[in-house]
Amino acid sequence: MPLTLQQLERHLFKAADILRGKMDASEFKEYIFGMLFLKRCSDVFEERYEQVVADQMNAGKSRSEACATAENPNWYKLHGNFWVPVHSRFWYLLNEAHINVGDLLNKALGGIEENNASLEGVLEHIDFTRKVGQSKIPDQKLRQLITHFGEVRLRNSDFEFPDLLGAAYEYLIAEFADSAGKKGGEFYTPRSVVRLMVHLLKPTLAHDVYDPCCGSGGMLIAAKEYIDEHGEDGRKANLFGQEFNGTVWSIAQMNMLLHGISNAWLENEDTLADPRHIEGGELRRFDRILTNPPFSINWGHTEKSPDGSLAWNPTFREERFRFGEVPLGSKKADLMFLQHMLAVTRDEGMIATVLPHGVLFRGGEERGIRAGIIENDLLEAVIGLPANLFYGTGIPACILILRQQKQEGANRISAKPVARQGKVLFINADREYFEGRAQNHLLPEHIEKITTAFDEFRRIDGLSDVVDIATLRANDYNLNIRRYVDNAPPPEPHDVRAHLLGGVPKAEVAAKAPLFAAHGLDPHDLFVERDAQYFDFRDELSRRADLKPGIEGNAGLQAREAALREAFESWWHGHSPRIIALAGKLDNSAALVELRGELLASFSQTLEGIGLLDPFQVRGIVAGFWYQSKYDFLGLMARGSRGVIDAWRTGIITALEDKASKQSPLEHKLVKFLLGDFVAGLAELEAKKAELDSQLKAAAPTESEEADGQADADDEENPIDEAQLKAWKAELAKVKKQLKTRQENFASHLNKAVDGLDEAQAAELLLTILHNDMQAIVERYIAAQRKQIVAAFESWWDKYRVTLNEIEQKRDAAAVALQGFLKGLGYV
Repeated sequence: MPLTLQQLERHLFKAADILRGKMDASEFKEYIFGMLFLKRCSDVFEERYEQVVADQMNAGKSRSEACATAENPNWYKLHGNFWVPVHSRFWYLLNEAHINVGDLLNKALGGIEENNASLEGVLEHIDFTRKVGQSKIPDQKLRQLITHFGEVRLRNSDFEFPDLLGAAYEYLIAEFADSAGKKGGEFYTPRSVVRLMVHLLKPTLAHDVYDPCCGSGGMLIAAKEYIDEHGEDGRKANLFGQEFNGTVWSIAQMNMLLHGISNAWLENEDTLADPRHIEGGELRRFDRILTNPPFSINWGHTEKSPDGSLAWNPTFREERFRFGEVPLGSKKADLMFLQHMLAVTRDEGMIATVLPHGVLFRGGEERGIRAGIIENDLLEAVIGLPANLFYGTGIPACILILRQQKQEGANRISAKPVARQGKVLFINADREYFEGRAQNHLLPEHIEKITTAFDEFRRIDGLSDVVDIATLRANDYNLNIRRYVDNAPPPEPHDVRAHLLGGVPKAEVAAKAPLFAAHGLDPHDLFVERDAQYFDFRDELSRRADLKPGIEGNAGLQAREAALREAFESWWHGHSPRIIALAGKLDNSAALVELRGELLASFSQTLEGIGLLDPFQVRGIVAGFWYQSKYDFLGLMARGSRGVIDAWRTGIITALEDKASKQSPLEHKLVKFLLGDFVAGLAELEAKKAELDSQLKAAAPTESEEADGQADADDEENPIDEAQLKAWKAELAKVKKQLKTRQENFASHLNKAVDGLDEAQAAELLLTILHNDMQAIVERYIAAQRKQIVAAFESWWDKYRVTLNEIEQKRDAAAVALQGFLKGLGYV
């Protein structure tokens, strides 16, 4: 069976568990990445080694002669593989690494680096003998790590789909960022933010893409994936980056290689102090710059050299920071990073960078830098993001989009599209998020909304506005987003007359008219006219609890929801066969690109016309489905429908065997369809067990009851036959045994069900499950909007259903009653 993404993710997570404990993830992450890279290099080498040996033996050589020939590095380097010396091969470590394990692992990594010029300096930052805390990692732990990685084989032929290792690597980086807490932000930007930035800049294979603070390389990888999704081979992308932290730089280099990118130019040094992308003695220029620089770090160094000058590299300083500098040592390097980006952007090139809000309005030297950027018409958009998106800080950040000027004759002029020249778009998206347990997230619909606002460069109520440079100049170059786009919801209205006399103000109902109309609800179905300005709730709505069923059962609302569901079903019926047509088309990457475009366009065209959901929500549904199903599509292309079902089956078995897994195998979507009766039987036994446990617990006296003799008294009033207790216990033992037997047989039942599927049946099942996945997303959006409607009516009920006069009457009546009680008791 193929190695699935879920299996590999669990394997990597367990590897981290071996080292986890008192160590923080930020302290040991490089060991896991280093071991993964070592195992991958060794396994790919072994695959090529076996092929060379087989070819040589087929040519007439003996096995010993063939093995000797296979030790020639040229067999590997000339075919794009790494040469792995004997002491770096994983079988050697499994057999020999028992004492001084850290030294042997360092030598293994060093051996790969020394024998492959493209890895020069990449692995030297990983030191398995380095102290973590007060001591080194013991041999026993490192030995466990080697043994654990020896349990999986990482050859290309083993993978569920080709980019499985890259996908698992991204998962591991995210897991480490999550575990590292505040330190996670040093090497990881949330993927939803990265996707937004890439969608804003739209890189292509023709662009040189650069990240001056590349961390683990996530933005460059996202640019590669965007290029893939739009019909080009992202592995050929021209990617450049620089990272100050040596260990994180190593992780980024391995990230590129494990994603199949061999030509990325990544440098390890402080970008501000020493930019390393130099060609012909000049700063290299780039077409697209994507980055998330560290927020508000110190600018420069204040140390003095022996001659009294500042010990800071002045190379290209005037060229890079032409709009000014903040004071040395101040924690305001943000706009210095931005100026560096501008200095290395080609004519008409674009920048998308995350920065803290302070850069938008701080005074002093930063105000002067902003003025220079604005007056040169370099700033194209300012996008406010929600709070709590990033690791390490809960404060909201912003994205700045800039476009470099172009040369026209002797002058440099704005390269913005004509309609955008002399203007800046402000997008206030701080309310566009999904609230997570620990962090907020951008959903596909939020990315669609923000990207659309930027692409259309226009005013959208409560979201965006276009501001000319003259206005910014008049405001002293203050870019505070709320100054230009205030998206604060209006205060909750309160009608004094309605509070006193009752009735729902028609003006408040009219303000919600677009929401009701979108969902097909006529407010008159729930209200009756009181007078020209007020409604009353209909008589049949006598309790607050009547509102929700009254709304959900409304004929107009149900008809609109039914229309959306019918449109979805019609769309699915027409386009789902194109999904199955991907099977076996691994070599035709254009097929996946074409399918994505077709689904996005046709879904939007079909569902937007219903009017229930807005265009951003509709696009968010299909974009969310695509990201959720992307790896299933890749598996389908590589191994067909049966291959996808097999991968799901493997994931279920993995979760079943992993006692620490939070995922219940019984909840997997495949189990629901193949083993519905089996799961129902398990549920029935679980319920029976719980019922018997409850009966026995109720029959058994508590310790306190036994102590005070209460149990005997209860037994006399409600005698429980000893035979009954015995029967219950026997029945419970029987149920537990049946439950255990069924649970133990779960895997065999699943295997039998999956093995009984042919390709056509697997394809039908796959489509059914994917249909239900997408249908669930649609229903979630419908339910969320319906919930807003219910909330509006419940708010009116709470505000106006009980009038102030009624409250006062009840208060007076309660006071009279209280006086009567007090008088009866002789207190008054």
